[in-house]
Amino acid sequence: MTLAGFVAYSGALAIAAAIPGPGLTALIARALGSGFRSALFMSIGLIIGDLTYLTAVVLGLAVVAQTFGTVFLIIKWAGVAYLAYLAWGLWSAGISAEKIEAKKSRGGPAASVLSGLAVTLGNPKTMLFYIALTPTLVDLHAVTLADYSILATITVLVLLIVLIPYLALAARARGLLASPRALKRLNRTAAAFMAGAALAIAGRAS
Repeated sequence: MTLAGFVAYSGALAIAAAIPGPGLTALIARALGSGFRSALFMSIGLIIGDLTYLTAVVLGLAVVAQTFGTVFLIIKWAGVAYLAYLAWGLWSAGISAEKIEAKKSRGGPAASVLSGLAVTLGNPKTMLFYIALTPTLVDLHAVTLADYSILATITVLVLLIVLIPYLALAARARGLLASPRALKRLNRTAAAFMAGAALAIAGRAS
């Protein structure tokens, strides 16, 4: 691969990641509801999902992914159900003022990573980028192991650069709220974002 190819891939990925979608919406909701640390682990899950698609495309499995659409449909609806569950929890449970700094998402880091992975694997926008767009940016027939390593590194770095500012701002906004009324609005807003992410995934192409 050429430098121009890597640059084109980086630019396209940055634009795709920055455009609001189910993944970014779910990440912001997690940062609002549970803080920076939990959202950071969720972003790791999102990145693992992207690397999964990148690896599949480089290995020539795009056709397999399209053929076995039922598998991806199951993943999609599992992601929808999980996001809906999180939304309901945020709407009904709430965070009290004295626990806002210590609040942790249920299940710990592993659950956050898995939720991010589920969102990415079930996100049609991510599927479209890797299965349809990446082959136009990268000559898959010429990709070597070294090229793949560079692409994977670029993917991780670009996604971190794009996602971390979003979750940091959302987490800071969460930390500025202290009154019970403000916290109730915070939880309801986070729940609405999470439910919106679930509806966005459910409503897009399967």
